[in-house]
Amino acid sequence: MVRSLRKCLNDYLAERRIRSTRLVTKDGHCNIEYGNIKYQNHFAYILDFWTTLVEIRWRFVIFFFVASFTMSWFIFGLIWYWIARDNGDLSWQNPPGNHTLCVDNVYGLTTAFLYSLETQTTIGYGGRAITPQCAGAVALIIIQSLIGALINCFWCGVVMTKISLPKKRAKTISFSEAAVICPRNGTLCLQIRVANLRKTLMIGSQIYGKLLRTTITPENEAIILDQVNIEFLVESGKDNLFFICPLTLYHVIDKSSPFFEMAVDTLHQQEFELVVFLDGTAESTSSSCQVRTSYIPQEIMWGYKFQSIISRRKEGKYRVNFSNFSKVVPVPTAHCAYCFHNEKGHHHHVINGTDNQGFEVIRDINDPASATKM
Repeated sequence: MVRSLRKCLNDYLAERRIRSTRLVTKDGHCNIEYGNIKYQNHFAYILDFWTTLVEIRWRFVIFFFVASFTMSWFIFGLIWYWIARDNGDLSWQNPPGNHTLCVDNVYGLTTAFLYSLETQTTIGYGGRAITPQCAGAVALIIIQSLIGALINCFWCGVVMTKISLPKKRAKTISFSEAAVICPRNGTLCLQIRVANLRKTLMIGSQIYGKLLRTTITPENEAIILDQVNIEFLVESGKDNLFFICPLTLYHVIDKSSPFFEMAVDTLHQQEFELVVFLDGTAESTSSSCQVRTSYIPQEIMWGYKFQSIISRRKEGKYRVNFSNFSKVVPVPTAHCAYCFHNEKGHHHHVINGTDNQGFEVIRDINDPASATKM
């Protein structure tokens, strides 16, 4: 019992350590913070208030929504109270019986606030109404009506923009939990799987990757988060994906690939993060969106391939089985790219002295027929 609890605790701590070291989480959020920002840069967020309101959380949007209307009602209520006080309409001023009111039934601060609310929201219960005797009151009701309309339009725009953010569309794009490395069409490839959970297409979809790692320059300068381009392909090419069903994307591990120097027993000892991006335009809203995810060395499985998830029924319909979306099966795979391409003198050997089962050597990568098994 104690041993199992200790194992669960170690697994939990390891998972938390992995989460803290990621730059991009599995759901696409960036794990980065900014420090020592000058006061002037903080003020820039206020100047760009539209983007700030669109990007902040809903709880703050609701708070500012309620606060803006309440404050406008209260401020104009104070102005109506001042007009009524200046005209002698308040109850404590004891106006005479033949006194001409600026606003009927406004005889205190509470009634002035209620009249301000009724005016700006165009409720008009009929109990309080402006009279044509005060020019200032007529001008004020015009100003308040215009400002109220502007506040309504502003918050309608904020809410509509926030609802239609492409981030919500990105939630329906799913990546496989792990990446795999296995042979494909006579080459060694790193593969990932991506699916569109909606039937509406993503137009002009493009996918690419960035390998983030720390490198040391010849001048002994450490470059943190050095970015290396990673190209992903499908059978039809790398651009304009036909994203109607889940796709398996692959990166060819050749001599120009940063994965060429890695092997099955050294992969999990590396320190890097593979960030994958998918850009596209939603067919239904015509809004551009980007989906991100990342893979660390512990999430890359050498010698496995994804299970098939697309089948065809007897009636001719195609069916996608998402229960196998992230499932993998082992396949015979060379334990390093040098061995796969039969590069003499550069073989990486397994630490424990045993070779990968089902190891394959391809003498000519352009001629799959020349493959031999060892």
